Amino acid sequence: MGVDDKNMSFTVGREEIISPDVLRLMDELSDALETITGSSGRLSFSLDDLSGPGSLLAVARDGGGDAIGCGVIRPLDAGTAEIKRMYARDTGRGIGTAILAYLETQASGMGYHTIRLETRRVNQSAVAFYLAQGYGIIPNYGRYMGRAEAVCFEKKPV
Repeated sequence: MGVDDKNMSFTVGREEIISPDVLRLMDELSDALETITGSSGRLSFSLDDLSGPGSLLAVARDGGGDAIGCGVIRPLDAGTAEIKRMYARDTGRGIGTAILAYLETQASGMGYHTIRLETRRVNQSAVAFYLAQGYGIIPNYGRYMGRAEAVCFEKKPV
């Protein structure tokens, strides 16, 4: 998937190998989350999550090939995917929206009928982003049950 406008040209696609620049992006995300929420999110995601069936790493790259955003799908159960490690280095340029749309399309093609994700309530920009993308707030699931600081979302991909 390519995006080309007067502000920025980038592509979003699946990558099989986590390159050093993608690892740096994930570290940037962890640092930003630590600042915003007090938790880096590192404990709720492992790179091993990408090695199993039903998982996918999406990376946005600029015209020069540099990683500028990423997102991951991992299975929760046979029909439900979870999005993890969503990050765009530059906000307001459509990178996050493009990554999310790519992940939703891929999830649907992989047979997932539901997509879920979690963020922290205090991360108001992420909460607003997911609501604007058509995600609805649901009761906390899995490891987030009983955790008042977490807010969980769900969407049925088209």
